[in-house]
Amino acid sequence: MAMSLGVFSTLLPAEARSFCHSSSSAPVRLVFANLRGLRSLTVSAASKPVMETKKREPRGIMKPRRVSPEMQAFLGGVVEIPRTQALKEIWGHIKQHNLQDPEDKKVIICDEKLKTIFGGRDRVGFLEIAGLINPHFLK
Repeated sequence: MAMSLGVFSTLLPAEARSFCHSSSSAPVRLVFANLRGLRSLTVSAASKPVMETKKREPRGIMKPRRVSPEMQAFLGGVVEIPRTQALKEIWGHIKQHNLQDPEDKKVIICDEKLKTIFGGRDRVGFLEIAGLINPHFLK
């Protein structure tokens, strides 16, 4: 009488498979995994209708806000701007004029333009920038 090894018989070397058989020459039956469940998941996921994407209005820091006269002067007369864009403009100014401290890149050495929006401070940490521009965005 032969032993049924199922899927594992394909993983065993030929010598090990011969030990599992009895003296009869009955072949070993191989049992394959049922893949029908996997295929049905793929078909059901593909049959879902595609939802339309609606353009949302910007919210939070992405929403344009009115800015103070000091910030308007720094930004070149822009009346409304999102906070994210204002930060990009500030960082662009810092990089363009090489205002980072060479020894500690986390510190910005303010020029006259930056002093107007940072409350007259000479040096500002880069994590402080978001807090210092907050009062310039009017409600």
